[in-house]
This record gives sequence, structure tokens and C-alpha cells, in this order.
Amino acid sequence: MNEIIIITTTLISGFLIIYHHLGYPLILRWIQNHRTSQVIKSYNRNYTANDKDKSLPTITVIIPAFNEQKWIADKIRNLCILDYPENLLKIIIACDGCNDNTAEIATLTASETECHQHKIEIIDFKKNRGKVAIINEIVEQSDSDLIALSDVSALVSIDALLIAATRFNDPEIGVLNGHYRLLNPGSTGEEIYWQYQSRIKSSEAALGSTLGAHGAFYLFRRSLFTPLEVDTINDDFILPMKIVASGYRAEYENRIQALELEGSNTNMDQKRRRRIAAGNCQQILRLKNLMLPSYGGVAFAFISGKGLRVLMPFFMLTALIGSLMLSGTYLLFSILSILQLLIYLLAGYQIFFKPEKSNRIIESIAYLVRGHFAGLIGSLRYLSGLEHGRWKRVV
Repeated sequence: MNEIIIITTTLISGFLIIYHHLGYPLILRWIQNHRTSQVIKSYNRNYTANDKDKSLPTITVIIPAFNEQKWIADKIRNLCILDYPENLLKIIIACDGCNDNTAEIATLTASETECHQHKIEIIDFKKNRGKVAIINEIVEQSDSDLIALSDVSALVSIDALLIAATRFNDPEIGVLNGHYRLLNPGSTGEEIYWQYQSRIKSSEAALGSTLGAHGAFYLFRRSLFTPLEVDTINDDFILPMKIVASGYRAEYENRIQALELEGSNTNMDQKRRRRIAAGNCQQILRLKNLMLPSYGGVAFAFISGKGLRVLMPFFMLTALIGSLMLSGTYLLFSILSILQLLIYLLAGYQIFFKPEKSNRIIESIAYLVRGHFAGLIGSLRYLSGLEHGRWKRVV
């Protein structure tokens, strides 16, 4: 009886590992290929005021900032060259208890010739309260039609707001995601991973909604916002998904580009992924109603994507331990245990020895394995109460 339980548990774990990494993306791709899509054109304004401007929504771009003196000037200049009517756009730089020169640099930049004609507000909070508290306060006070949230270190394509305004003509769209790109990926594995994630988000829209957003740049209807709990970790997931839960769609728009300027390294990436993993665990518990059958394709994507991602490190451990336990009795499990050990050895060699010449597939496997290990640590930290919602700059 015990052996049957071990066999069943091992096989189910192995199946779910394959399904999450290969089966689910293939299903999404098939659904997307059979979805009738229509490219909605935005008008070409060319920075010239015209009668069509009257139909555009008001937009407030909110930039939460914590010790961002390196990038804040470039960010403000980038926002000021976006092709959108100045009278319909407001920019808020929210400095959350910064102990560097972020606020001073932001103020000087806002007074530059190319920026001073824009409505730019620099709010210098003296006490650090956390990103979520800042978002809650500023969005609640805003009266714009649309809110855009963006990271300081991400530059946005010049027609992003015009494209977004056109997409929000559809009353069923509550959230709009842009396409996230890395200027300087920390590794080939990281670059491949984010390309994969972009394809997933694009495909998820075919099921009804993309899951979450990327904090680099996304927009939502101000009227649909509800304050977040102050200990929220992945605000750029829970905020959009609360809107989806209320009956609206989250769409993906690859014409809107958000380019991440800040480079990454293995240490930064691991810290970030541990925190994201803790947030994934939190959001599964807080948004569990999205797994109900009544949410249809969104529930399927939530379970297959985010749900299994949280559990994946545990399935991987179960599949390996179970295969090793059964390898002495069954040839199938002997083969499976050898294959798993080979994958982990290749990943370990890539991670610890960092060979100058390596295969892209091996680099991708190493990045994936390292990510799942970070996911395990992040989930355990959240469940043990060690992770909280206050931000700390990753260095």
C-alpha cells in the first residue's frame, strides 16, 4: 500500500512538472493561434493638438520611488516626451522616505525646459511607509480616468499613452499591460525567461485576461481601484487581479514597450525572485476565489500558471525523492531518477562554475532550477512569517 502511494505521488508530481513547463504553454499557444485578434489602431498625433484630443481620457502616471537618484532624471524626461496632450496628463513622483537625492534631482529635472510645461508633482514623504501605502494614498486622491503605474528604471515608448487610450475605449478592459524588455539581461537564462513570460502573458489574454501585470508599466481604470492591504508583496499582481475578479479584462499590448534600464546580476535576481515567490504564495491565498469554475479561462490560467508555480519546487523534490526510492525496484523510475539527476547536475555545473562557453538550453535549465530554488525559499519565508510588504532596494 505504501509503495502504491509513493508511485502515485511520484507520477503525479512528474506529470505536473511537465504540464506546467511544457503542456500549459503549448495549450496557451494553441488557443492564441485559434483566437481571432484585431489590431486596434491609435491615431498618429505627432505632438500636434487637434480635435481628436477632446475624446482622450485624463491620465495620471504615478512613479513610486525609493532611493532612485540614478534613474529619476531619465524617467521624468522620458515621461515628458510621451506623445499625449499636456492638459490631460499628470505626473506624480512619490519619494517614499528616500535617504538619497532622489527628491532633489526630481525637482531640478521637472524645472528643465522640456519638462516645466508638464503637470509634474514631486511628493517627498519624509517617512518610509512602503510602496503599497504610497499607491493607496495617491490613487485614492486622484480624479483621472486612467492611472498608470511605472518603475523608475523603466523607459516607456513615446506612443504608449495614445495606444492605451485607444484600447480603453473597450468598456470591458479594466487593466492594460505593456511589453517588458531588458536592456542588459544579467544572463542568457534571464533573457530567455522574460521572453517566455511575455509570450505567456500575450497568450493568457486569449483565455479572458492576462494574469497580473509587470510593475515596469501598466494602466487601469481609476474607478475600479480598491485599496490594497498594506502588507501586499506583489502589488502589480493583486491590484490588477482584483479588478479582473470584479468582472473586467486585463489585456496585453505588445506595442507598448517598457524597457528596463537597470542591469541585473545573479544575487539581485535571486533576491528579487525569492520576494516574488513569497508574493506568489500570498496571492494564491488572497485570490483563491479566482480558482472557482465560474471564472472560466482565468481560473484555468491561475491554477496552471501561478498556482502550480508556487507548488513546483515541492513537486520537483517529491518527483526526485520518489524516483530514487523506487529506482531499485522499477526500471522506469531508475531511468527517471537518472534523468532528473542529470538535469540538476548540468544546472549545478552552470550555476557554480559559470563556464565561458555554454549551451543556451543548459543556461535556461540552470536559470529555471535556480528560480525554483528561490521559489522554495520565498514560499517558506512567507509561510513562516519572515516576508512582509515593505520594500527594500535589491542590490
